[in-house]
Amino acid sequence: MAEVDNLKKLFQDAISSSNLEVKGDVDVALERPKDDANGDFASTVALRLSKELGKNPREIAQAIVDNFPQNSIVNKIEIAGPGFINVYLNNASVSSIVDRIRSEKMDFAKNCAQGKVRDIDLKVNLEYISANPTGPMHVGHGRWAALGDSIAKIMRHAGYDVYEEFYLNDHGVQMNLFGNSISVRYLQELGQDVELPDESYGGEYVKDIAKEIIKVDGDKWLNVEEDARIEAFKKIGQDKMVAELQQTLKQFGTKFDMYFSESSLYDGKTSKVDNAVAEFKKKDLVYEKDGATWFKSSQFGDDKDRVIVKENGEVTYFLSDCAYHYDKLNRGFDHLIDIWGADHHGYIPRMKSMMQAWGKSADSLEIVLGQLVNLFRDGAPVRMSKRTGEMVTFQELIDEVGVDATRYLMLSRNSDQPIDFDIEVAKKQDSTNPVYYVQYAHARICSIIKKAGDVPASADLSLLTDKFELDLCRLMDTFPEVVCKAAKNRAPHNLVHYSQELASTFHQFYTNCRVVNDNADLQNARLALCDAARICLELTLSLLGVSAPESM
Repeated sequence: MAEVDNLKKLFQDAISSSNLEVKGDVDVALERPKDDANGDFASTVALRLSKELGKNPREIAQAIVDNFPQNSIVNKIEIAGPGFINVYLNNASVSSIVDRIRSEKMDFAKNCAQGKVRDIDLKVNLEYISANPTGPMHVGHGRWAALGDSIAKIMRHAGYDVYEEFYLNDHGVQMNLFGNSISVRYLQELGQDVELPDESYGGEYVKDIAKEIIKVDGDKWLNVEEDARIEAFKKIGQDKMVAELQQTLKQFGTKFDMYFSESSLYDGKTSKVDNAVAEFKKKDLVYEKDGATWFKSSQFGDDKDRVIVKENGEVTYFLSDCAYHYDKLNRGFDHLIDIWGADHHGYIPRMKSMMQAWGKSADSLEIVLGQLVNLFRDGAPVRMSKRTGEMVTFQELIDEVGVDATRYLMLSRNSDQPIDFDIEVAKKQDSTNPVYYVQYAHARICSIIKKAGDVPASADLSLLTDKFELDLCRLMDTFPEVVCKAAKNRAPHNLVHYSQELASTFHQFYTNCRVVNDNADLQNARLALCDAARICLELTLSLLGVSAPESM
C-alpha cells in the first residue's frame, strides 16, 4: 500500500529530527502484527538501533515517537514491550484501498515484486508436467498442471518474465516398449498367437490404439518387418497420446509456450547431445572408465561422478537432461525452474553440478518437489477407475469433478505436502466444498450489486467505520504482499488460503453490515466496498486458474 512508503518516510523524518546520532539511512522495516490490537503496522527499528547507539530500545522508541511528524494517515502511535513501535492508521487511510482496487481492477498488485526480490529481472524457464507420451496423464500430472500454471500466472502478475515449457520424454527405452506393446496388441486383434512381454504397457488404451490402426489400415502391417512396424506404431501411439494430453490440458486451461521433444536433442549430424558432451570435454569434465563415459560431477558437490554414456554406447537419461538444460541456457534463459515428483529428490545434486559445469550458480536451477495425490471417495481410498478398472486418469478426474474444483484442491497445500483429494467433497454444492465457498462469496457480491442497481463511481469512504468494514479493507490491503510472497516462494497455496480468508471476512461483513439500506451515502460506500471485494476475489481466483461465477 502507498501508506507503507509514507510511513517509512515519516519514521525517517522522525529519526532525523530527534537527537539520535544515527549514521546513514535507516532501514525502517514495517510488519503487520498478527493481532490487530497491536496496530496496523509495527516497527522494530528502535531495537535494531539499540546496539549502534548504545541506548535502551524504549528510550530510542520514545525519541522517535516524540518527533513523529504531523500527518494525515496515522491515528495514533505507541510504544510496546521492549521497544516495539505500533502504528494505528486512521479509518480514511484504511478504507482508501477501496478506491485503489476499483481503479486498478485486475491490475491490482501488478508488478508488486519489482525491486523486492533478487531474481525479478531474470528470464525464467518454467518446466512442468513433462510426461512420457506413452499413456494418459495420471492424477499426479494434474497436480503439476495446476501448480505450474498457477506459479506462472502469479509470477507474471508479480512482475517476472516467465516462459512455460512441457518436455516430452519421447526418446529411449520406454518409447520402444510402447511401440512394441501396440504391435503385440495389433497382432493379437488380428488373431495372431503372441504374448505381451512382461515389460510392456498393458492398459486398455493400448488395445484401443491397435484397433484404430486396424480400422484405418486393416492387416497391411502384418507383412511389414517387426522393427519397422514397431517404429511406425510408436509414432502413431505417440501422436495420439500427445493429442490427448494437449486436449486435456486445453480443457484444464493450461497453455505452454513450447512442447519440447526429447528426441529433437538427437537430431542432426551434430546433435544437441553432442554439443553438450563437447562442452564438457572442452572444460575437461569427462573421462573414460570401464568402457563408459563419466561426468566429473563430484567436482561440484555431488557424492560421486555420473555416467553419461554407458559401456554399450547407450546415452543415459542424465545426459539427455544435461543437453536439454544446456539448450535452455543457450536459448537465453537465466533461471530454470523444474517441477518434479518428490521421488526425484536424489537426482538434484547431479543436476546442480551440471549447472555449475555450464558456468552457472547451483541456484540458477530451482527444483520444486511435489508430493503425491491420494484420491478418496467419501473418505474411502480410490485407486482404480470404475470405468476401466485401471488407474484414475487426470481426464477422468476433471470430467467428474470439474476444472475449478480440481485446480483449487490441487493447489490447497504446499507442493511438498501430500494432498488427500476427496472426489465427493469436490462435487458438493455447499460450504463444505472450499472452492464452492469462495466462488459463492463472489456470486453473492454480484447479486448484491445487481439488486442495488449500480455501484457509484465514487463514494464517501469515510463512512466506513464499522469493525467488519475495516477488517475487510485491511485484508484486501495485504493482497500485494500475499502475491509477492506466493511468487517469490512459488507457493500458490498462499492464495488459496487468502481466498478462504477473504470470503470468510466478506461473509462476516455482509452478516453484520446491511449493504442496501435507507442511508444512500452509507449504501454507496458499502457498495463500493463490495465492488472492491468482488475484484479482489476474482483476481485471486484468476491467479489460481479458477473461474469467478456471477451466479450459482
